[in-house]
Amino acid sequence: MDSDVPRLEPFVRLIPLGGLGEIGLNMMLVEFGDDLIAIDCGLMFPEDDMPGIDYVIPDFSYARAKRAGFRAVVLTHGHEDHVGALPYLLREAPVPVYGTAMTLALVAEKLREHGIEGADLRLMRPRDVIESGPFRIEPIRVTHSIVDGIGLAIGTPVGTVVHTGDFKLDPNPLDGETPDYRRFAELGAEGVLMLCSDSTNVDRPGHTRSESDVGVALGERFEQATGRIVVATFASHIHRIQHVLRLAQRFGRKVAILGMSMQKNVRLASELGYLDAPAGIFVALEDLGRLPADRQVILSTGSQGEPNSAISLMAAREHKYVQVEAGDLVIFSSRVIPGNERTVGRAINAFYRLGAEVLYDDNAFVHVSGHASQEDLKLMLKLTKPRYFLPVHGEYRHLRGHAHLAAGEGLTDDRIFLIEDGMGIELTKTTARVVGRFPVGRVLVDGKGVGDIGSVVLRDRQILAEDGVVAVSVTIDAAGAVVAGPQIASRGVVYIRDSEALLEELRAAVATALAERRTGDASDIGALSGFLRTTVRQFINQRFHRKPVVLPIVLEV
Repeated sequence: MDSDVPRLEPFVRLIPLGGLGEIGLNMMLVEFGDDLIAIDCGLMFPEDDMPGIDYVIPDFSYARAKRAGFRAVVLTHGHEDHVGALPYLLREAPVPVYGTAMTLALVAEKLREHGIEGADLRLMRPRDVIESGPFRIEPIRVTHSIVDGIGLAIGTPVGTVVHTGDFKLDPNPLDGETPDYRRFAELGAEGVLMLCSDSTNVDRPGHTRSESDVGVALGERFEQATGRIVVATFASHIHRIQHVLRLAQRFGRKVAILGMSMQKNVRLASELGYLDAPAGIFVALEDLGRLPADRQVILSTGSQGEPNSAISLMAAREHKYVQVEAGDLVIFSSRVIPGNERTVGRAINAFYRLGAEVLYDDNAFVHVSGHASQEDLKLMLKLTKPRYFLPVHGEYRHLRGHAHLAAGEGLTDDRIFLIEDGMGIELTKTTARVVGRFPVGRVLVDGKGVGDIGSVVLRDRQILAEDGVVAVSVTIDAAGAVVAGPQIASRGVVYIRDSEALLEELRAAVATALAERRTGDASDIGALSGFLRTTVRQFINQRFHRKPVVLPIVLEV
């Protein structure tokens, strides 16, 4: 429906710039008149069809165009898919950023790495009330796979919007900070206009198990272990790290930390009081190796099998200090992010070949999700009793599944909105409708380049990866006659040392084609380049049925 249709009563717009239709890239704008705030500002890691890309961030153009009224970014937690794009946004729109203590600590480190100083970072705590333009923002405690996670109640001139952030309802979290069921229920009694709820685990029946259950299961594994224990998990999972430290102390082991992000997060969480590290539990990796194997614990990043991670180096027996042996226990205490199954499986197989026992999500209970399953999602609906419902955070199948679940809880179709990035919802006190489209897109970050890589360059990179490149060069005089060349160079098409005869045959074919071409035509460099490209392509396609990138180079003397 056209967003320019005039409204007779005040309205608030919800505009997702990312996170509705994919995992990651989470960012939603809440707009009233000329004022707006953003909920989260996340990135997405590149997909398989994005060779060479470091990160994907949202298109900020709509928020940037309304910079005068851009009041704040409000963060629900510190995961990269919710805060990772902040450095790129703050360079263009240096607005205040609200977050809880651990979230802001992680953000501050990230901004420092990007050379951004003086950012306006503002601490908020659950049940605080923040006035920002026409918005009244209240953080609400939830549990997730990172400490200090919150949902948000956003008071607007037309009603209250509740955004859960990423959440699960853990009744027995390790730190005792239970979800604020009471506040969600109070909001429901007062009246929630719109609920925006995390859809990631909508396919999973029942309740998501408690993080405390993982501690019990890991304890049983530690008790049985007779050799070295290696635990790979996410650096942001402070509660999982806490389990490992307590178990190491309980069984008389010392812990070495591998991974820069793990070291940084352990330091920050300890300084802020979110992590209780037993005295003397940590030792340097080289010192750990001097202890008997049954007194060693290695806590490492690399749970996704990243090629250069410590875990992958251990699996390949290429780590400088650690040699995994028969009798060791390796635990992948994390979920496998979709797309990483092959790299994780490769590492697991390698550890098995070394004789280690390997535990992972498919063969042992060593991990619980940080997202709400079906019964938790139903409970959130029952607590908040929203007039309207918008599933967020997930691929389209997750959003659709969550919409279906909400319908099963009694919400009629006209109260459920299934939208994706760039579509918007306009809310008044009595109505809701879909509007848009708004400018959205995936902005690609490659090194220091932001947004300068588009579909054409990605397509060229894919062709280079699949079929390689051939460069053909000639030198012509002022009259257009070829005076040197052609010279042929190839990468990724054939192995040059084993194919010198083939390349010589290609060079001869190009030379013959040039000789048969009228000399006068060669003075047109563009036409000559096209001729060289076509000639090389035809030769290689006929011989190999391949279509590499062909780079013609024409020099004048």
